[in-house]
Amino acid sequence: MIDTTSHATRAEFYASAEWRRLRDAVIERDHHECQWCKAEGKVTTDRDTVLEVDHIKTVEEHPECAYDMTNMRTLCKDCHNKRHHRFNYKPRGPRKQNKWATDERW
Repeated sequence: MIDTTSHATRAEFYASAEWRRLRDAVIERDHHECQWCKAEGKVTTDRDTVLEVDHIKTVEEHPECAYDMTNMRTLCKDCHNKRHHRFNYKPRGPRKQNKWATDERW
């Protein structure tokens, strides 16, 4: 079990090689897709945005679940911020299409 009493110890946990390996395994398990977007019928992958791994039961309140993959899911940055009520969350609008996407590149 990890010590979750301070921001510094949680930061140390999230910086560890063990967490990075586990994080990669969760994203792989979830096929590099945001699970909340997927539930709404949208496809959001690591090609669209940054993917993050969310602890369903938070590490601060349930340190015993910190390494439990069944307590984790892949969320896009927007959904993760929405889930934790960060930054006065506002849903993102439609993505602008790159007008040069189909142009020949030199």
